[in-house]
Amino acid sequence: MTTAEDIEKAIEQLAPRELERLRAWFEAFDARQFDAAIERDIGAGKLDAHAEEALAAHRAGRSRDL
Repeated sequence: MTTAEDIEKAIEQLAPRELERLRAWFEAFDARQFDAAIERDIGAGKLDAHAEEALAAHRAGRSRDL
């Protein structure tokens, strides 16, 4: 299996165009991972308390239009 150190060394060898391509791929990959984690947390109810706190603050007039 490839280690993070192996990957780092390989990245250091990339041409600028390939590095840009990797950067774009990783950004999209990371966003998908983040979105999936948020969806799992929502499904598990882990964000319910935060949502209720925000809604209560809004109902109390402690929010503003963006």
